[in-house]
Amino acid sequence: MGYTKPKETTRWHLESAALPNHGKTYTVISHQEVIDNTYKLLANSGFMVSRESYRASKDANVAQGIYHIYPQSSTDIEIEQEKELGMMFAWTNSYDKSKSFECAIGAYVQVCYNGMLSGDMMNYKRKHRWSASRDIYIQMSDQIKNGEKYYKRLIKDKDLLKTITVDCRKASELAGRLFIEEDLLDSQQLSCVKKELEKASYNYGVADDSAWAFYNHVTHALKKAHPRQWLNDQQNFHDFITMELTGSPSTKPMFEKPGEYIDLGDKSQLEIDLVHDTVVEVDEEQLMREFDIELGL
Repeated sequence: MGYTKPKETTRWHLESAALPNHGKTYTVISHQEVIDNTYKLLANSGFMVSRESYRASKDANVAQGIYHIYPQSSTDIEIEQEKELGMMFAWTNSYDKSKSFECAIGAYVQVCYNGMLSGDMMNYKRKHRWSASRDIYIQMSDQIKNGEKYYKRLIKDKDLLKTITVDCRKASELAGRLFIEEDLLDSQQLSCVKKELEKASYNYGVADDSAWAFYNHVTHALKKAHPRQWLNDQQNFHDFITMELTGSPSTKPMFEKPGEYIDLGDKSQLEIDLVHDTVVEVDEEQLMREFDIELGL
């Protein structure tokens, strides 16, 4: 996994990074456009940003944005009473063609800022081709509008993991498989997990042999992942651990089949039952009009 270690950076640095020129068939999605749309769509859906963080590779060719968010008002008791997890929106964008644009709704652990993302929770990736800017705008809106529903499902996953015991032998087996079989941890991250098992950096409010504690030891190590891989690694780990410890995936398949890109013309993908909750379908024509107005088209 040889790569230059990515660094924490600023919004200004990403917004001022030089744009590449890859020809007419490749649409450059600027980091500034993604950031501006993130703030606009979050505000439109009634979310406030309590914290933003950015990481980037050299020259900002690959960048990542993470936003800790909360609803300005919510009538959901479960969300109002949740104290351990906060809501999160994250994206990854590239200028060097090494990564398709990706974004996802998720959660973060308040005590340590560890991420929590499920691979099937309406995550989205889009190649930078032709109508990419407009498609990305629509999909970001889809995810954000349904943010509270996905957040509640992650709360349920967290509560379930807190009921499961992972002793030292099981933790060693899982960590080894994440390193060897799943290729989700590199040697540095594996060493980090070992240190956390020996002495945790944070108090997660559970016993040392709790599956929730092990989950956080791994997501703490995943903070070291390159922005190019962080979203995928987080999602794949969540799906791996829930399958291994509960015998079933954390969520039903949503928008995306592995290795495929979403067909925006397939309306059936929006007709999905979320365990008695219905996905909020956005008005794509209205969003397209708003997008065109912003561009002066």
